[in-house]
Amino acid sequence: MFKKVFASVLMLVMVFGVSVTLNAQEDKDYQMWESIMLTPDNTKLKILADNMRKHNEKYHSEDPYKATVYNISSGPNSGKIIWEMGPMMFKHNDTRPSDGGHDDDWRDNVMPYIKKVHTIEYWSKDDKLSNTSSLTDNNSDHPIMFVRYFEINQDHSYTMKSVFKQVSETIKSLPGDNPWGLYYNAFLQGDLGRHVAAVSFYKNWAQFDEDRKFKDAYEKLHGDNTWDSFLDTLDDTFTNRWDEVWIYNKHMSGD
Repeated sequence: MFKKVFASVLMLVMVFGVSVTLNAQEDKDYQMWESIMLTPDNTKLKILADNMRKHNEKYHSEDPYKATVYNISSGPNSGKIIWEMGPMMFKHNDTRPSDGGHDDDWRDNVMPYIKKVHTIEYWSKDDKLSNTSSLTDNNSDHPIMFVRYFEINQDHSYTMKSVFKQVSETIKSLPGDNPWGLYYNAFLQGDLGRHVAAVSFYKNWAQFDEDRKFKDAYEKLHGDNTWDSFLDTLDDTFTNRWDEVWIYNKHMSGD
């Protein structure tokens, strides 16, 4: 999916501010999602929900244009929604739904009930480090996503790969079902940061109460008394980190 060469190009763009349009010619199989953050008109939620469902059922029911909708229920963007399309590649934007009434339907039946369009981003998955093999195409199996965003410190960007490699190894060593994905933002977002996102997938809220003993698993792999050093490296590598919880909206997704 998202192999070494493409990841290296993305890191150059994110860390050093190279202003270019990325292409994935080096990897024919990478997976990417278009993510649009929207503020709904809370006085018209039922109309918006029904109209977006109809839109997604008609125009976004199959890959690579399949749409999924999430409600942001925690964090600085609580109350907003995410409209997500994919998995896709950049080339699919050339043939994305636009004719046949698509654009008119979005304009006339969805946008009147949206107060604001925020970020439109493209997130590519690091398949090597991610641990998502247990996920199915049914979003209802893991309807809760715990999203942690990272803003890279340019002076310490060289440590990012090793940090996430250690996290990935630790998660993969844990017993049970622990789906986790690592995603890179394809384009700079200015003051928003949002360079990298790590996503844990949950079946229900009760799983947040479980102690997965991540620290113990980390030190078992990397040695006793290594945890504090790991935390210090995290602080050096990233200038900011923050969390959001997304809840799968089955109705609006058109499923």
